[in-house]
Amino acid sequence: MNTYKPEGMLIKEFSNLEYTSTQKGLERALERGAILESAATLCDHGMNLHVSLGERIRGIIPRDEVEYSRSEATKDIAILTRVGKPVCFKVTGFRQEGGEVVALLSRRAAQMECYDYYISTLCRGDIIPARVTHLENFGAFVDIGCGIISLLSIDTISVSRISHPSARVRVGDCLFTVVKDIDERGRIYVSERELLGSWMENASLFTEGETVRGIVRSVEDYGIFVELKPNLAGLAEYRDDVSVGDTAAVYIKSIIPEKMKIKLIIISTSDAPREPEPLEYFVDTEHLTHIDLWKYSPPTSNRIIETVF
Repeated sequence: MNTYKPEGMLIKEFSNLEYTSTQKGLERALERGAILESAATLCDHGMNLHVSLGERIRGIIPRDEVEYSRSEATKDIAILTRVGKPVCFKVTGFRQEGGEVVALLSRRAAQMECYDYYISTLCRGDIIPARVTHLENFGAFVDIGCGIISLLSIDTISVSRISHPSARVRVGDCLFTVVKDIDERGRIYVSERELLGSWMENASLFTEGETVRGIVRSVEDYGIFVELKPNLAGLAEYRDDVSVGDTAAVYIKSIIPEKMKIKLIIISTSDAPREPEPLEYFVDTEHLTHIDLWKYSPPTSNRIIETVF
């Protein structure tokens, strides 16, 4: 039975290596309808993708089989950008070419199966794995299965505001996300902030009187917002020697749950660049597959911040 993982997550699995390393393995995959992965090594003049396989077998994904689109023709750039990256596929047949065995492959068939048996069954609130494919100012595009892409918009990456997704994620990162919306065309939109903890869950990691590290996310006339965790920020008094992106040592003056406020004092700052830290999930992503409600605000707060799926 096939599992529909983001591309790149299957390539090193033992069963995948067994299938793709020999002609007999590929023949078994054809019989069983298995979805496999290997690296695309070349795009020829006919826009066909060549795939790395074992035992002197050449794998080819014909242009028309590179991508499944429910609404528009595949653009050349979508094929070209696969070179050098893992691609999923199903084996559709074999042919002889100049004494060489050529395996005919279809990424489109793998994506169609993924859509029919996995993507189309998803509903709002489902927790699913994803892999970051590229970043834009407005968000991150993520692979949610067999190269099928979803948008993780910048405002859904975390509660703490960021100016660009690169502040939180990198291309190739494997994440957990929650299905936020599904449009009339069946396109999936995902979110991540609902998995990164409520205000109280994050605030409980800190204590008044501590000095901790944070990241300056916003400098306003009335104060400076310093991120302590992706879903938690505090406010310090304005200083003219602080810039967005600085790492700050901050003293925690007070934690006020009913107002969802943390008052900080900036002790020192550094403009040395920092890599995004690994994300900490506050749900059991190994076992929990769905949530109906996420409530960010504390019970004592008059403000209600929540997501109802």
